[in-house]
Amino acid sequence: MSDIMTAKDLNLWYDKTQALKNVNITIPEKSITAFIGPSGCGKSTFLKTLNRMNDLIPSVRITGEVRYNGQNIYDSNVDVNELRREIGMVFQKPNPFPMSIYDNIAYGPRTHGIKSKVKLDEIVEQSLRDAAIWDEVKDRLKKNALGMSGGQQQRLCIARALAVKPKILLMDEPTSALDPISTSRIEELAIELKKSYTIVIVTHNMQQAVRISDNTAFFLLGELIEYGETEKLFSQPNDKRTEDYITGRFG
Repeated sequence: MSDIMTAKDLNLWYDKTQALKNVNITIPEKSITAFIGPSGCGKSTFLKTLNRMNDLIPSVRITGEVRYNGQNIYDSNVDVNELRREIGMVFQKPNPFPMSIYDNIAYGPRTHGIKSKVKLDEIVEQSLRDAAIWDEVKDRLKKNALGMSGGQQQRLCIARALAVKPKILLMDEPTSALDPISTSRIEELAIELKKSYTIVIVTHNMQQAVRISDNTAFFLLGELIEYGETEKLFSQPNDKRTEDYITGRFG
């Protein structure tokens, strides 16, 4: 399995506060990589460095590099819009646009210049199928997406991210606002999607990491403490701090 992204000596500061310290990690393609660790340990911050979402925060300074397809995504000649098309993001709280289900999905392809209704119909259906929600919404595509349940909204947001044909899907605690049934749907969906996409997921729920991820990274106070195959990391962690966290001694 080849690697799709590599962070090298990555540091990040918010003003004078260092939030990430010398992170080095390689993410294999078509797999699920989970980031775990207590609140405020840097896992979501690190996730957002992978598609330059932190650019939107004025006080952020970053050193080191994140290589994707052999290029440092922080190089000045990188087209950030194109980067975010290839590296999509799904947030903690479902955030559908206040428009129809159809228009939510068609929004991205339209901004990338797709105008043909036939093509858009095709993309909308395929994306909703890929997000395992087509059968639930196919008869109400013209209805406002805000009328859907939370779990459906989150799958809609996943479909919206898939509509622009990304290579990588970043998920920032995508199930933390959902009930157990919606959570297990999204977990099943992630496992299905990794056949075609690389998924990186931040989760507070260690059982979720165990259930769905191939590799797990444990962050603590801005440092990457340990990274490896999920099964091994949970059964035989190399670092005492990892062991303390996963056995519930702190965090």
